[in-house]
Amino acid sequence: MADLSMAQPWFELCAAMALDPREQTRDERREKLAVSSTIDEVALIELVARGDVRAYRQLVDRHLRGIHAFAHRMLGSRAESEEICQETFLRLWEHAGRYVPQAKPSTWIYRIAHNLCIDRLRRRREPASAVTPDELPGSERPSGVFHERQLAETVQRALDALPERQRAAIGLVHYQGLSNAEAAEVLGVGVRALESLLARARRQLRESLAELAPAGGRGA
Repeated sequence: MADLSMAQPWFELCAAMALDPREQTRDERREKLAVSSTIDEVALIELVARGDVRAYRQLVDRHLRGIHAFAHRMLGSRAESEEICQETFLRLWEHAGRYVPQAKPSTWIYRIAHNLCIDRLRRRREPASAVTPDELPGSERPSGVFHERQLAETVQRALDALPERQRAAIGLVHYQGLSNAEAAEVLGVGVRALESLLARARRQLRESLAELAPAGGRGA
């Protein structure tokens, strides 16, 4: 016989999602889905804290790509980004029991990755290098792919030139899709401070890209 107490939250969610569209805006529906996802991930972290490997794999599957992309924006190195991913999810496994559900699980995981990236940047004695061209040999690289590669490297150089917090703010909001409030929580600042970081970063990126683009054109 099915356990109705276990099914009750699901029935409540279905009922909530069945509200008249006139009484529920798109943002409200999105917020309810986000809350449901957050509750689900809180449960997964609690299972990880008890040593549940399947729950751990679910969290890794959900966040690996995003964490890798964020680390790559911060560090400009594929190899280092992979190391950050490994260390981030190792800490998730080892410290899941320390998670306090005041922040969203995804925010907590990004904060771990952000702190690891900052530690890595502070240990460097030279600026982060641009993306390493390690995919296709030059003779086999189509011109379109090569152009995209050059563009990606130009953007990465502009990102590398940003101060750490501005780079992190841009990475979290524009590349990983976090809200301003979530990104602010990752960085440990208020929303207004986060918005200021974004504004300064956008201004600096526009200036840097304006300087780098002509240089690329002259070298062509």
